[in-house]
Amino acid sequence: MQKFFRHVLVLAAAALMGLAPLAQAEAPKVATQVPGYYRTQLGQFEITALYDGAIEIDTKLLRNASATDLQRLLSRMFVGNPKMQTAVNAYLINTGSHLVLVDAGAAKLFGPSLGYVLQNMKAAGYEPAQVDTVVITHLHGDHIGGLNDASGQPLFTKAKIFVAQADSDFWLSQKIADAAPAEVQPFFKMARDSAAPYLAAGQWKTFSEGSVLVPGIQAVKANGHTPGHTAYAVESEGQKLLIWGDLVHAHAVQFARPGVSIEFDIDQKQAIATRRGILKAMAASKSLVAGMHLPFPGIGHVRADGSDRYSWVPIEFAPLPTAAGQ
Repeated sequence: MQKFFRHVLVLAAAALMGLAPLAQAEAPKVATQVPGYYRTQLGQFEITALYDGAIEIDTKLLRNASATDLQRLLSRMFVGNPKMQTAVNAYLINTGSHLVLVDAGAAKLFGPSLGYVLQNMKAAGYEPAQVDTVVITHLHGDHIGGLNDASGQPLFTKAKIFVAQADSDFWLSQKIADAAPAEVQPFFKMARDSAAPYLAAGQWKTFSEGSVLVPGIQAVKANGHTPGHTAYAVESEGQKLLIWGDLVHAHAVQFARPGVSIEFDIDQKQAIATRRGILKAMAASKSLVAGMHLPFPGIGHVRADGSDRYSWVPIEFAPLPTAAGQ
C-alpha cells in the first residue's frame, strides 16, 4: 500500500511540474522604483520627505577611525566598504500658511544618480511655483543645485531663499574662492551659479542664528561642516522635529562613533563638537530628527547607547492621521 501511495505522489508531482508553466503568467520586470516621497504629520504641519537620489562615497573620506574599526562598524550595519551608499534628501513643510522647502537637492551637479527632488515633489502633489520659502542648510552643491533648471533659470520663482549669513559670506566670496585649493574651487562656483538668479531678483535673503524664518520654523546653529551650517527646529502643537542637514553622512559609523568626521567638514573639530551636542540633546528630548544623508526618508529618533554612543531608529511606515479613519 505504501508503495502505491508513493507512486501516486510521484505521478502527481510530475503532473504539477508539467502544468507549472501554464499556471504562471509571464510578465516583464518593471525595473523602476516607487516615487521617492514620504509623508508624515507633525501637529498641524504636513512634512513630506523628498528623495533626490543616492550617491556612493569612499569610506576613506571618514576621519578619526582605523580601517579595522570602520570595517567592523560598516559590516555591523551591512553597509558596503570601500564604497557606501549615501542618500540625499530634502523636506517639504506645509504649515497651512506657508509651503517651505528645506534644501533643493543636487540637480545633475554630481551625476545621474541624483537630481530627483523636483520629480518627486510633483509626484507628491506639489509644484515649485507653490513654494513660497526655501531654507538652505548650507551651500554645498548637493543642497542647492536643484534651485535652478538645466539652463540656470530659477525654479522657485515665488520663493524667498534663506541662507545663513556666514555661509553666504563664505561661499559667495570670490576672494575666499581664489585662495582656496584648486580642487575646492568648483564648489564655490556651484554656490555662486545657484545663487545668481535669486540675488538678481532680490529673493536671496540671509539670516542670523536663532531667526524664525516662518512661524514654527527656527534656525539652529550647527556649524563646523561649513561656517554657517544650520539645522531647523520645526514645531507644531508641541510636536517637534529637528532637520539637521549634514550632521551625519555615514549612519553606520557616526552614531556609534560621533568623533568620526568626514573630509567635507571644513572645521573638523567644530563639526565633531556640534554632532556630539546635537546627538546628546536629541536622545534626551526623544524628538524626531531628519537628516539629508540618512537612509530615506531620513526621519526617526536618536537612541543613547551609553556614553557618547548612539543608534539611529527610523520611523515606521504609517498612514496619515486623516487617512487612518477613512
